Amino acid sequence: MSRLSVAIVGAGMGGLAAAAALRSVGHEVAVYEQAGAFARVGAGIQQSPNALKVLRRLGLEQRLKEIAFQPRMRCYREAASGSVLWERRHEDDFERKYGAPHLLLHRAELHTALLSIVPSEIIHRSKKLTGYRQDSSRVTLSFADGTTASADVVIAADGVHSIMREQMLGTEKPRFTGRVAYRTTYPAALLGGLQLEDSTKWMSDDRHIVIYYVNPRKDELYFVTSTPEPDFNVESWSQEGDLAQLRAAYAGFHPDVCAVLAACPKVHKWALVERDPLPAWTDGRVALLGDACHPMTPYMAQGAATSIEDAAIVARCLDGVGSGGVAEALRLYERTRKPRTSWIQAVSSSNDIAQIRERQDELYEYDAWTAPLAQAALAS
Repeated sequence: MSRLSVAIVGAGMGGLAAAAALRSVGHEVAVYEQAGAFARVGAGIQQSPNALKVLRRLGLEQRLKEIAFQPRMRCYREAASGSVLWERRHEDDFERKYGAPHLLLHRAELHTALLSIVPSEIIHRSKKLTGYRQDSSRVTLSFADGTTASADVVIAADGVHSIMREQMLGTEKPRFTGRVAYRTTYPAALLGGLQLEDSTKWMSDDRHIVIYYVNPRKDELYFVTSTPEPDFNVESWSQEGDLAQLRAAYAGFHPDVCAVLAACPKVHKWALVERDPLPAWTDGRVALLGDACHPMTPYMAQGAATSIEDAAIVARCLDGVGSGGVAEALRLYERTRKPRTSWIQAVSSSNDIAQIRERQDELYEYDAWTAPLAQAALAS
């Protein structure tokens, strides 16, 4: 079997999943991460059935089930009255229908789980990429510390501000949506006995807030908002938010929402950005993955999930491929993934319940390990 050397830029969810998936098909992998250490930012994450099916093959499903919260129901409610707009049951029939559960957990727990299946010695930290060059057989990465690394293939999982994408396609800022997300996790005990639903999205005409528990004990909760603030332009995930400003923005919402915000000790905020589908994801032996090529709003909770799907597909496309077939294998990966990620980007951007509901089956039934690759789909 052919054994390629693969360099992955970025050790986020998509980069680590790609490292594990590519190692599972026999390739030699090295991961380059610009951060010197991984911070535990207060944030929750949803892993829907389409993501769990990838993580199952990587050996993480049982671990995640033990540490994550499995909601019985996801409820969409009108912001002030609390009237039900849509209820989505997540009990046994949900898992039977889609082939995997829907899990809610702390983002750091998912990241730690992915780190556990990637050998620490192949993750190189404090490696800030400055650029790449390639010839007919290798790609060479250059880093800010003056070092270089080379590989047969490079997977760029370096996020929405991807250096790899900028070199490939030119400098272009992602589009600021005019909205910000306030988010945090904190102990449920601070609610003073208030019992919340498993997972609720409270929606008004121009803003919403999602609240859910992040572990089976229901002793830690998470919330994230989409709030209009067109003048905000800080894109850091760790920028601290003004609690008084946040509470004022949701003062007209249901008392349960106001209680959650009143009890919150600290919150972070970041700008919500998106990008139209790119004209290309590949350049010879280099391919983009995750937010580097399809950043999206979080309204369908599919940013990390689609990155994890990407990881499985790129591993399948490179499985058994020799050095001479890398460029075509990466183009196959792009052709396979782009149609799906493009519609998810569009539906997520709409934040429209009717569209989300209409395409739920298509979203959750997908299994990246068995879905047809583009060539097979075209042939049929």
